[in-house]
Amino acid sequence: MSTPQLLISGILFLAMVSFVWGKWRYDLVAMFALMACVVAGLVEADAAFAGFGHPAVVTVAAVLIISSALRDAGVVDEVASRISHLTTSPILHIASLTAVVTVASAFMNNVGALALLLPIAMSTAQERKRSPGLILMPLAFGSLLGGMMTLIGTPPNIIIASIRADYAGEPFGMFDFAPVGLPIAVVGFAFVTLLGWRLIPRARLEFKDDGSALSSGVYLTEASVPASSALVGKTLGDLDGFGEDNIEVIGVAGKRRFARAVRADYPIAEEDILILRANPDDLKSFMDKHKLELRSTASPTFIQPSPDNEIMAEGVVRNDSQLVGKGVEHIRRQTGRTLALVGLARHGRPVTQRLRQQIFREGDVLLLHGDSDSVDGQFGILGLWPLMRRPINLNRTRKIALASGIFFAAILLGISGFVSLPVAFILAVGAYVLTGILTARKIYDDIDWPVIVLLAAMIPVGNALTTTGTTQLVAQSLISATEGLSIPIILSLLLIVTMLLSDVINNAATALVMAPLGIAMAEALNVNVDPFLMAVAVGASCAFLTPIGHQCNTLVMGPGGYKFSDYWRVGLPLEIIIVIISVPTILWAWPL
Repeated sequence: MSTPQLLISGILFLAMVSFVWGKWRYDLVAMFALMACVVAGLVEADAAFAGFGHPAVVTVAAVLIISSALRDAGVVDEVASRISHLTTSPILHIASLTAVVTVASAFMNNVGALALLLPIAMSTAQERKRSPGLILMPLAFGSLLGGMMTLIGTPPNIIIASIRADYAGEPFGMFDFAPVGLPIAVVGFAFVTLLGWRLIPRARLEFKDDGSALSSGVYLTEASVPASSALVGKTLGDLDGFGEDNIEVIGVAGKRRFARAVRADYPIAEEDILILRANPDDLKSFMDKHKLELRSTASPTFIQPSPDNEIMAEGVVRNDSQLVGKGVEHIRRQTGRTLALVGLARHGRPVTQRLRQQIFREGDVLLLHGDSDSVDGQFGILGLWPLMRRPINLNRTRKIALASGIFFAAILLGISGFVSLPVAFILAVGAYVLTGILTARKIYDDIDWPVIVLLAAMIPVGNALTTTGTTQLVAQSLISATEGLSIPIILSLLLIVTMLLSDVINNAATALVMAPLGIAMAEALNVNVDPFLMAVAVGASCAFLTPIGHQCNTLVMGPGGYKFSDYWRVGLPLEIIIVIISVPTILWAWPL
C-alpha cells in the first residue's frame, strides 16, 4: 500500500472505531476525520467543505423540513386516528399501525413518521390492555422497512443516488428503489406482523395494568408533606390503601437528605419527601386527595406557568439529544428555567436515585412540567420526542390538504425532470413558509444538524478513498479472497457486511463508506455497478440487530421496556429473510 492509502485507511479505521465507541458524537468524529484528511493532504483545502453544497446533503435537509411540515399539518396523525378501531386483536393492532408507519416512511423521514405513531400506539395499547412492548418494536422495524421503497425514504437512498450520479452521470430516480424495496417491505411487514412479535421475550409482552397512558413507564417522582397533610404522623404501613391510586412509596428523604428505604413503621413527618413510583395520570388526584405538594427539579427561580397553561408532558430522550450525559441543571439552563423534571423512567424500569442526581441516557422517558404554549419548542431544543397527542387545529383539514398537495407537486416536478429533486423540495419548503404551514424559524429547528454535518464531512473523506485508489485495492483483495464464488454470493457478502456495519454506526456513514467499495467491486468483476449500489442501499437501511443502529430503534426502547438483547431476537431472522429476498430481486431489477 502507498503512503496515501495507509493514511486514509488509518483515518477511516479510527473514525469507525470512534463511531462504534460512541464517546463523541458522530458529526464531530466525521469532522475530525475530514480535518485529518486535509492536514494529511488527502483532501484539498478548497474542497474540504464542498460536501455542504452536495445534492445529497441539500436533499436530506429538505426532506427533514418537509417531514416536519407534514407532521405539523397532521397528515399521518389523521390517517392513524382513523384506523384506531382496527385494534381488536393483537395481529390487527400491530398490522394497522405498522402499515401506516411503513407507508408514511416511504415519503417522509422515518423517525418523524414513527414519532407521530408512537403516542397513538401507546394510547391504543392502554385502551386494549396490551403491553406497548407488543407493538413498538414492529412499529420501529416497519418505519425502517418503509424507508427502503423510495429515494427520499431514508438518507442512505439519497446518498446512493447521488454517488451514482457522480459515477454514471445520472442518479437513481424517485421510485427506482421500489422494485427492490417494495418486496422487502411487504415481506418484512408480514414477518413482524405475523411472527416477529412472538419472538419478543414474554416479559415484555405482559400488560401491566397500572392505569397509565405510558404503561411501560412507571416513574420515579417526589412529593413533599406539608403541615396541613393528613398523612403527618401516620406510618408507611398505614398507606396500603395507596395501591388503588397506582402509587407506591419506595422511600423517604428529609429536606436536605438523600433518599433512603424505610420500614413500614416509619412515621411520616412534616417536610418529609416521599419517593414514589407513580404514573402521570394519577399524580394530580393523588396530590389533591392527600394534600401533598408535587416536587420537581425546579429551582427557586423556576417560572411557574399560569394555571390555565400548566401541562405535564412526556418525552423520550433521542440518541442525538443534548441531554444525553447531562443532568437536570442542563434542562434549567436550556429552557430558561421554564421546564422542570417531575418524573423519569428508564428502559421500562423505575430508577431509585433522586431526580436531581440523575444523568440522562438515550431512551429515557421524562415527565416534565411546564407551559403548554412553549413545551413543543422546548422538546425540540432538548432533543425529545413527545409522547402526547397534539391539540387539534381548527384549520386541520385545510392544512392536511394543502401540505399534501405541495408535497406531491414537488415530487411530480422532480420526477418529470422539470427541475432536480433537491430544487423541487426546496421550492416545497418555500411554499410551506408562504402558506403558514411552517415558520421561518422552524425550518432551522427541524433540520437534524448532526446528520447534515456527518454527510457533508464524510463525502470528501469517501472521495479520498477513491482518489487514493484505496477502494480499488480493497475491492481487488475481496475479489481475490472470494475467487471462485458466484457473483450472487459476492453480492450477498457485500449486503451482509453493510448490514452489520449499519447495526453499530450511523446508516448514512455506512452508505458513504460502502458505496465506493461496491462500485470498485463491480468494476473489478466487470459488471454493472447498479446491483452493488442497491445492495449497499438495502444493507445500510437494515439496522435491526441493535437499539443503537438507528434512531427509530432507540426511540422505542424506553417506552417498550426493551433490553439491548431483545432486538436481535426479532432482527436476526428478519435480516436473514431480507438477504434471501433482496439478492435475487436486485439481480432481476438491475441485471449484471
